[in-house]
Amino acid sequence: MSRLHFHTERHAFGRIGWLRAAVLGANDGIVSTASLILGVAAAEASRGSVLTAGIAALVGGAMSMAAGEYVSVSSQSDTEKADMERETRELRDDPEGELEELTGIYAARGLDPALALQVATHLMATDPLKAHLRDELGISDMHAAKPVQAAFTSAATFAVGAALPLLIAALVPLSSLVLAVSASTLVFLALLGAAGARTGGARMGAAMFRVVFWGALAMAVTTLIGKLTGTVV
Repeated sequence: MSRLHFHTERHAFGRIGWLRAAVLGANDGIVSTASLILGVAAAEASRGSVLTAGIAALVGGAMSMAAGEYVSVSSQSDTEKADMERETRELRDDPEGELEELTGIYAARGLDPALALQVATHLMATDPLKAHLRDELGISDMHAAKPVQAAFTSAATFAVGAALPLLIAALVPLSSLVLAVSASTLVFLALLGAAGARTGGARMGAAMFRVVFWGALAMAVTTLIGKLTGTVV
């Protein structure tokens, strides 16, 4: 006698909300703080000035990330709520039309029209709003906007990322600060790219190359600007 075994599959796509905010925050923290430190250091500034700039970048950047993520994701959340209210009204005012619409969606996905009608009728009888949000608009609990979660995640990961080059700048001799921060930042970015790819189930090589390339470019540009500024001043 055979038995059916039910199991819950864990897909990386379910992590996309917090993973995006975490990778963005950490990457921005590492790159922006390291770039600022290198730019100030290249201008022949003192260690105190370099560390002050780094700390200011950490605090200001973390707050900016939190505010930016909250406002951005709140806008998405507002749009989702507006769509939910619209669907609620349509289900109340025209249930037959909504049933026909849902049936058409399932038929377009390959179901036999009779089966599509049966499925739509069953879902309309159980949770019609959830069915329309998921299958018509692509809104589900897994992918719903979470402004507070996004803001906290971005701010926390930005602070952690920014602390890494700042710690290096505080520990190494001033004479080797530019080289040490540059090299360690590239290592941090490579590790971040690998960790993000592994968590999201993506290819590590491509993810590591992306973050290292853009991080190196940002550091090179700000170091050059700092050198030119220091020379002119």
